[in-house]
Formats: sequence, structure tokens, C-alpha cells
Amino acid sequence: MDITIQQLEVLMALVEAGSFTRAAAKLSLSQPSLTKRIQNLEEAVGSRLVNRGATGISLTPEGQIIYGYAKRTIRLREDAKERVVRHKAQESGHIYVSASTIPATYILPRLLSRLKHTHPDIRVHMQMHDSEETLQIVLNDQAEMGFIGKEPINKKLVVQRLWKDSLVLAVPFDHPLAKQRTTRTEELAKVPFIIREKGSATRDIVEECLQKQLGTSLSCFNVICEMGSSEAVKEAILAGLGVSILSTFAIKREISQGLLTTLHVSSCNMERYFYLVYKKQFPLMMYHKHFLDLVKRYFPFR
Repeated sequence: MDITIQQLEVLMALVEAGSFTRAAAKLSLSQPSLTKRIQNLEEAVGSRLVNRGATGISLTPEGQIIYGYAKRTIRLREDAKERVVRHKAQESGHIYVSASTIPATYILPRLLSRLKHTHPDIRVHMQMHDSEETLQIVLNDQAEMGFIGKEPINKKLVVQRLWKDSLVLAVPFDHPLAKQRTTRTEELAKVPFIIREKGSATRDIVEECLQKQLGTSLSCFNVICEMGSSEAVKEAILAGLGVSILSTFAIKREISQGLLTTLHVSSCNMERYFYLVYKKQFPLMMYHKHFLDLVKRYFPFR
């Protein structure tokens, strides 16, 4: 297959932009020129990679495979550039991070703000996925480090425990349960309940707690919808759609503003830690070490 890096870059830009028009503008190309490059890539692969529709583009299964390799190829190219100049730039560089929802949304932004003040020449590129996806992204060399909400068991990884978190039932301040400090699953089963998507560490912990400590499952709840982020769940709670179990990190601001209140589920202690992961053979540069030192010393609630 005669595939060029330029073609892979065009595919990545197309996926990120979501349309040929926006991708062409981003790359300063004419739309026919961008379309031709995608066609050349499809001819090189021997398969259609992109579905064109009125509402935008999507990748075929073959396109998903090539897109995954494209990200790894471009990342390896950047890594090669950095290694060539590493002796001249030991204190600065780019760090590629993947993080699950809670660290990516509520912890790492403040940590990165501190990093900017102490090491302004270190640039962190962060993407957000659920814990399971983040783990695979690190193992597949699509990110250098990951932050996840459950402890992995993999001999290829360095795993370091970081920040403690508690999961609590979040309800609107005027909800019938709001005056209680705790609730039983029998009470909880009677109200509309919102859950996170499969693959979420938050959901895994809730399911594990219900199963091991109470001998029940989410099937006993009145689940009305499933959502892909804590922010979406939180907005649904505030809109009166239902209640849910969320990280205390996710609702700290709403609690302080009096918009939400929290309850503990009786006999169900839902606590966890967030973990830093990276591959054992990953060559840590000085700027990686500066970042890791800050991560290990950082206390989110301070």
C-alpha cells in the first residue's frame, strides 16, 4: 500500500473537523484537492474509508483501522523529532495524556494551570475517554500517560495511586430525598435514576458496590437514561430528570451554590482512587519527570 503521511494527516483533519468543507479550510486546501487526497488514500488501501452524508462524514470499519494507525504514525513522527533535539531541550517538551471524565474535567485543568506557572515550556495535550478506553490508548502508544478511575492489572504498566474520591447520591435541593442524610436502595428504586455509560469507572464502582455489599444490581432501579459524561448527568439532575450517583469532584461547585445536595446509600460505601498509568518501557524525559512530580504532589481540594 502506497500510503503517505500527508494522506494520513488529511484523514485525521477530516475526522476532527467532521466535514470536507471545514477540513479543507483548516488545511488551507481547496475542497476538490482534499477530496482527491482522501480518494487516493482509499485507492491505496483498497477500501472505502469515509462515508459521505448530508449531515457530515463518518468512518467505515476500515476507516477506523486506518485512523487509529494514522494517530500512532503522526505521534511517532513527533516523538522522533523530540528525541533528536532532546539534549537541547531537556526542560521543555510535549506530553500526551488521556484521562477519564472526572480527572479530565475536574482535576487536571487546575493541575495544568500550576504546571504553566512552574514550567511554562511544557505543553500537555489532553484527550478525554472513559477509563477502559484510556487504558487501551496508553497500551497502544496513542498517549504517553493515562489517568483512570479504577486500578488496572497489567504487567506492561507502571501504576501509581493518586487521589481519593467518594461517590454519593446527588439530588436537587428541593427533591423529596434532599432532607435526608442517607437513603436505602428500596427508596432509591422508586425514583427516576440516571446512569453513566458502560466503560465508565463510576458505573463499574456503583455496580460492584450494589452487587457485593447489597446483593442487588442496577436492574432494580428505575433507570430512565444513560449518559456519557458526569457533566451530562449533572445537568440532567438539575433539570429535574432524575437522580444519580456521582463523584464528589463533579458536584463540588453545585453543592457550594446550594443547587444540589448529597446522600449516602445505606450499607454501600462507594470510594475509589484515581490512578496514573504509563508503559514501563516508556523513556521519561526531564519534562515528563517535572510533570509527574507535580502530579504526585498535587492535592485536588487544596
